[in-house]
Amino acid sequence: MGTMAGTAGAATVRGVARGPSGPTVNAPNVVTTVRTVAAVVLAVLAISQRSAWLAVAAYLTYWLGDMLDGAVARALDRETRFGAVFDIACDRLNCALCIVPLLMFRPQMAVPCAVFLVQFMVIDLWLSLAFLRWPLLSPNYFALVHRGVYRWNWSPPAKALNTSALVLLVVFTPSPWPPTALALAVTAIKLVSLRVVSRLPAGDLPRPAGEPLAEAARA
Repeated sequence: MGTMAGTAGAATVRGVARGPSGPTVNAPNVVTTVRTVAAVVLAVLAISQRSAWLAVAAYLTYWLGDMLDGAVARALDRETRFGAVFDIACDRLNCALCIVPLLMFRPQMAVPCAVFLVQFMVIDLWLSLAFLRWPLLSPNYFALVHRGVYRWNWSPPAKALNTSALVLLVVFTPSPWPPTALALAVTAIKLVSLRVVSRLPAGDLPRPAGEPLAEAARA
């Protein structure tokens, strides 16, 4: 196959950016803005009123809104690189605020939540923005660069494991050890993925690599 970027065929591949970033004001970005503001308001109210129900509402608004803006972008063919970065930034804002009431009600979970925050706010942020090194619309299309990194980080099961699974463990398990183990495992995956990505040549899209992350990291 060779490289795809810069060729006429690349423009027809789903997930490859076609020219400039596109408009900053469009339907999916409006959805992202609304769900972010709504989740922030609910999280602040949950903190000020010490309300578990408002904390749940904040998380649901964050998660469901995050799925909705992506679905709208794909359905209307309005995916843009600006929208992807905006979504990534808003996810961090929502996450940072939503976890505060969670810790208020489950203070014994401070260790797994701290590990998760470092991973999500720093390591995963760096990894998620790495798609900008290639002509991709978002990290959701990272399989065009490396299938293994995509599978471990942005496939639907990986996304669920990264955030939702940890929150559920924090809420429903009596001991902090299971969520801590999960948070450390996800952090290890992110660090290996980051090392793999840092060794990939930027620019044109290569033939997607499919080797396991551990093997790629040793290469």
